[in-house]
Amino acid sequence: MATPTLDNFQVIGDPSHRKMLMLLSEDSLTINNLGGHFDMSRPAVSKHMKILETAGFISIQDLGRERYCSLKKDGFEELQNWLAYFDHFWASKLRKLEELLNNKLPN
Repeated sequence: MATPTLDNFQVIGDPSHRKMLMLLSEDSLTINNLGGHFDMSRPAVSKHMKILETAGFISIQDLGRERYCSLKKDGFEELQNWLAYFDHFWASKLRKLEELLNNKLPN
């Protein structure tokens, strides 16, 4: 079965994915170690890891018989770029409101 391709907002929309990312923010973990935090099979954890890897949130490195997962910034950059657009949008609106208020209020 192929790993579904999701956009990055769909990926982080899954509570299990968010928890996995939070756990990986503390340290690199093996898929088995990650699985210990969830009530799901190892194949299910592996499927979630593949989705996170495909979206650029993690990298998976094989070391001996273990597969170590680590955070990767690519997926987060896509989210940050999208959010930055709206940060700029709202900052611009607030500057215009401030200018309007400064021009309307008596000194």
